[in-house]
Amino acid sequence: MTPTNAYLSFYNLACAGGWLYVLLLTVVHLVTSLSDVDLSFSAAALKAAFASVFSSSGNLRDVLFYVQSAAAMEVVHAAVGLVRSPVAVTFMQVSSRIVAIFALFAGGAAVQAQFGAGLMIISWSFVEVPRYLFYLSALVSGDASKGTPYSLFWMRYSLFAVLYPSGITGEVLVFLAASKSEAFLTCFGDSETMRALMYYGIMSIPLIYTPGSPFMIMNMAANRKSAFKKRFAKPPPPLKGLVFPITGKKKGVTERSTTAAGKNVIAAALAASNPAKAERAKSERNWRFGYIKHIVGMVQEQCKAPDAALAVAEAGLEHMYSTFEFIAPDGSSCTFQKAMMMDNAEKFCTGFIKGQKPRGKNQLEIPYKGKMLQGDAIKAQVKKWVEYGTIEPDCGVAICKCVDNPQWLDLSNKYFVLLGAGSAMGPFRMLMALGANVVAIDLDRPGIWKGLIDVARNSPGTITFPMKKEQYSCKDDDAMYTSSGCNLFTETPMIKDWLVNLYVGKSFIVGSYAYLDGALHVQVSLAMDSICKALTEKRANTSLVYLCTPTDCHLVPKEASLASENEYNNFSSKKVFCSALQLLSGGKFLIKNAKKSVKGKGGDFYYVNGLANQQGPNYALAKRLQHWRAIVAREKYGCIVSSNVAPATSTASVVHARTFAWAYGGMPFFKPYEIAEPDTSKAVMLALLMFDLNDASSAGNPNTKLENPNQLMQYGSFNGGAWRCAYTVDSIGEVSVLVYFMKVGAPYFVALTSVGVAAAIKFLF
Repeated sequence: MTPTNAYLSFYNLACAGGWLYVLLLTVVHLVTSLSDVDLSFSAAALKAAFASVFSSSGNLRDVLFYVQSAAAMEVVHAAVGLVRSPVAVTFMQVSSRIVAIFALFAGGAAVQAQFGAGLMIISWSFVEVPRYLFYLSALVSGDASKGTPYSLFWMRYSLFAVLYPSGITGEVLVFLAASKSEAFLTCFGDSETMRALMYYGIMSIPLIYTPGSPFMIMNMAANRKSAFKKRFAKPPPPLKGLVFPITGKKKGVTERSTTAAGKNVIAAALAASNPAKAERAKSERNWRFGYIKHIVGMVQEQCKAPDAALAVAEAGLEHMYSTFEFIAPDGSSCTFQKAMMMDNAEKFCTGFIKGQKPRGKNQLEIPYKGKMLQGDAIKAQVKKWVEYGTIEPDCGVAICKCVDNPQWLDLSNKYFVLLGAGSAMGPFRMLMALGANVVAIDLDRPGIWKGLIDVARNSPGTITFPMKKEQYSCKDDDAMYTSSGCNLFTETPMIKDWLVNLYVGKSFIVGSYAYLDGALHVQVSLAMDSICKALTEKRANTSLVYLCTPTDCHLVPKEASLASENEYNNFSSKKVFCSALQLLSGGKFLIKNAKKSVKGKGGDFYYVNGLANQQGPNYALAKRLQHWRAIVAREKYGCIVSSNVAPATSTASVVHARTFAWAYGGMPFFKPYEIAEPDTSKAVMLALLMFDLNDASSAGNPNTKLENPNQLMQYGSFNGGAWRCAYTVDSIGEVSVLVYFMKVGAPYFVALTSVGVAAAIKFLF
């Protein structure tokens, strides 16, 4: 056991012991008190028993004070990286408890001898004993999901359903009692100013609890679901196909740490420009929460000169290809780079379906808030987006040009390779409706291919797809669906071979649309990249398509940075609210978005740090990989690359996580944010793709001069307001959730207030 784990084990054991002692004293007191009244469980008896808990024992009071005060160390543990917990969230959780303890001890009998005090103490005790024992067991076993006793595991993730509401109720009653206690109000002086500060300070906490409590309980419910899923997950199948590199051994077992691998990739990329920064990245102790500054530093290094931008990109790509592995069906392995260069005996057959529907009118249509926008209506809405700051002006120009050039939407002679054809953000349906020739790559699952082929048949386009056997040998559609598709992880070299030799002489437009959660996103992105790499190197006039995310580090126009600065300095009622939250969070929430420019060859470069800790380093690495390929393909191979920033979109894969759904509900509070519907996003991104493919002035065209290759992502940005917002994406998440619950809870709050006022009037008059 490491010294860190030994210390944490001692800390958790001591805290568990302290809380167990408090719990035993509390339970003994309650049983004794109720026994004295012949075990009467009347409301009055229970109320009296709970009201006397705090005063029942001097030992209880002392241990309660010390064990709850010791929780302040949890903030320190998070801050120095001993545990993987968000510092701000931990601070808020612990500080509210510390304030409750202070109110309890400073408030005298008026606070201590009331029902809420006892309810709070017993609720805390029942929560904390299994929590600390669970942490201790996880440290000893090394596996929190499956190595802890099931009884502890169940209590850790189940008792909250009862004890959080009861504990919060007890805390609120303590705060309310303290607000009426002379001892509490005058504990720092008897002046009117001090009394007012104490009163409004303690009364502000229940106001925060009102919208915050449902969020905390629902978040714990989500954690419970995730924990039980991990606990009872089936053992992973044997590794095959594209996998992370071996990074060491743990307890004698080969380890493929996604954290270590991701850190090494970023360090390798940084080493091409700044070895000192590379070493700092490699020595980062808490990569999960510390990766952002290193990626931002890498983007800053790329701003030095075009050569630096390319060197960083190529070094990062080279490291991934030379370290990630490919495991063959027979269990043998080699580097992914070598696997993609080998000859493959197995080959895919080719399936083909021609749609039966006649071609329609070439006209851009954008579904938006229940309407289908066309022509001038699109231009009018684009103008509103630009004026509000939701999209960049050049993005608006590109969309309007697509409206004015309907011939761009004649796709009958275009060949689109869609890697992840069934993706929620992919343009498959729109391309088919416009008569495109789509080469579809997706998983070998019959349900997927039934859906794709049904769409293709009811369109004017064509679909071509890989098959395990010849299409003519399939006796019916079900057999065809079963034989269709491929696996980007395990059949990457075969997919590459099939595409390189398909429709020779035709220009391919290759879109990388597949998305998976966590580390799998890195793997599928590298698999797609290997195909993009092969096609750009071996097939002339190949174009690449990416959907960039606003939650990344991007170069931005100077005007966008200045707009963000102005929004930050703009005084309004919202600014007062935001400033208060900034203060309460210790500067963790609502961080200024506008950054100082970076000097480089070609001028000053402005950037926005949109990276979000919630999405994690794997997501950031996967998107960075796409950036690297985009600039290498454009600068080195002369490819047209459409790599525009798409808006935050309420896709099913995003909003299935309640936290993100809640945040999306509150983000429009911050000007000029707008969360897009999936169909709106797909339509506008298609328009930007058409512009990039057809207009010579597009930044995606290699003949258009850019001062730095990374400016490719600066233009055509439909970022949803992330670039011109006053605050960084990562720092508005929690506040957006708070705003969402305030908005949802407002009618109930008004109703309860009305009832309270009516009751008060009736009581007083």
